[in-house]
Amino acid sequence: MAPVLFLQVSPASGVPIYRQLQDQIRSQIAGGRLAPGEFLPSVRQLAQRLAVNPMTISKAYSLLERDGLVELIRGQGMRVNAPTPSANGKARRQVLLPLLQQVAATARQLSLSPEEVFALLEPLLKESKHD
Repeated sequence: MAPVLFLQVSPASGVPIYRQLQDQIRSQIAGGRLAPGEFLPSVRQLAQRLAVNPMTISKAYSLLERDGLVELIRGQGMRVNAPTPSANGKARRQVLLPLLQQVAATARQLSLSPEEVFALLEPLLKESKHD
């Protein structure tokens, strides 16, 4: 049985839907929400659930497979691969880096110093550890 994926797409975001899906699945794998050995929903199931073209789902899955995050098991579907420790750390950084770049750009636009940004970020990081 496929795990329940927490995925959402926003056609108006400007980011291609296949990329939104790829990034969200990558994040869930890196964050441990999708464990090694689990199977992703079938292309058809996910396309119906999200009301998108099955080719869009297929493209996202193919790119994840190309990157070694999932593998096709004939007759069963796409299975999440076990990441190596170094690959898992790299995957987490790849997910986080664009968000940090956005924060840095916004901080510069607001003329905030690095110290001010760190002061705002630190409590948020500590808060999430207690969840």
